[in-house]
Amino acid sequence: MARIVMKFGGTSVADIDRIHNVARHVKRETDAGHEVAVVVSAMSGKTNELVGWVQSMARTAGSGTPFYDAREYDAIVASGEQVTSGLLAIALQSMGVDARSWQGWQIPVHTDNAHGAARILDIDGSEIVRRMGTGQVAVVAGFQGIGPDNRVATLGRGGSDTSAVAVAAAVKADRCDIYTDVDGVYTTDPRIEPRARRLPKISFEEMLEMASLGAKVLQVRSVELAMVHKVRTFVRSSFDDPDAPGMGDFENPPGTLICDEDEIVEQQVVTGIAYAKDEAQISLRRVADRPGVSAGIFGPLAEANINVDMIVQNISEDGSRTDMTFTVPSGDLDKALAVLAKVRDTVGFDVVQSEAGLVKVSVIGIGMRSHAGVAATAFKALAEKGINIRAITTSEIKISILIDGPYAELAVRTLHSVYGLDKQ
Repeated sequence: MARIVMKFGGTSVADIDRIHNVARHVKRETDAGHEVAVVVSAMSGKTNELVGWVQSMARTAGSGTPFYDAREYDAIVASGEQVTSGLLAIALQSMGVDARSWQGWQIPVHTDNAHGAARILDIDGSEIVRRMGTGQVAVVAGFQGIGPDNRVATLGRGGSDTSAVAVAAAVKADRCDIYTDVDGVYTTDPRIEPRARRLPKISFEEMLEMASLGAKVLQVRSVELAMVHKVRTFVRSSFDDPDAPGMGDFENPPGTLICDEDEIVEQQVVTGIAYAKDEAQISLRRVADRPGVSAGIFGPLAEANINVDMIVQNISEDGSRTDMTFTVPSGDLDKALAVLAKVRDTVGFDVVQSEAGLVKVSVIGIGMRSHAGVAATAFKALAEKGINIRAITTSEIKISILIDGPYAELAVRTLHSVYGLDKQ
């Protein structure tokens, strides 16, 4: 039989009843003879509560400004997953399933020293593999590992997805099943376009683009890890009846398979439409056009941990000046403007213009590599709806378009329809 890693998010383990339901999903796989490891998140809302306690204590103990040791922050917030893993192990034991909980440091999951946003360096999965071989289920606390300082280190928001894929790679699992509150990856957000369809398969590259461009189904780092290690990943719903017909079908379970594009026989030209709200646009007018200027602008922004996305540059006729436009998250706009004010004299530009509340809509599909006219179709469709395009960036498998915020839903529905994604 197969070796499977199953991951359950916060909403899937939100209370005791849901943890019992998760246990039924796990028992279904063990009853089928599979070797199983489970990765769990904290119960829904628990991490926010723990973070709130840290901030409250920091304010009480200090001058009113929250300041705390990141190592102690990790020690506190990592406890949410520890509770869930223990409760699920108890639930499985009550059903007659041999199960043991594991914390990140017990495996161990080795990370770097960036407490609060650590990256996984290595996982020794040998003991878990040995236990799985005896029929024992390993219930692993996600979101955490152990840093070089021998202290608990957490992986940042969404880190349990990354934990699950990393564990799957370490134990050489046949599949990693990510159970969440949706039943798969859709062609776009069903809340905006009711005719959005669940995709049976999507390539790693397409999922990576969708995750980085606004789709909230999976965390970006987990998709990157799955692509590097070729971990076949299923997105499934934990709210489906664990005993319903087809739920135990190993080859074709309900959900969406994220895999290498070689596994996708019929490739659509466009696979999905993603969107990201709260984008801000910054334009620098009449920038001196000389070597080093771009580095002088984007270097300090990177040092301030500001993520710059779309970049458009226009050169003047005589080649002495340029206008430079780029986007940042709206929440970073004020910080970005402050950084630019400091480098203005060094870089040399006349005016800074900015605007928040914009939206980036993206068309994604590996089939775009071999089909012409995909971009023209999008531009024509948006023009017919009276939607003005502020900026455009492209890659081999995506086109991203910056538009005014109020047109977001209309743009998503328009593009979803024009590429035939609403058709079965």
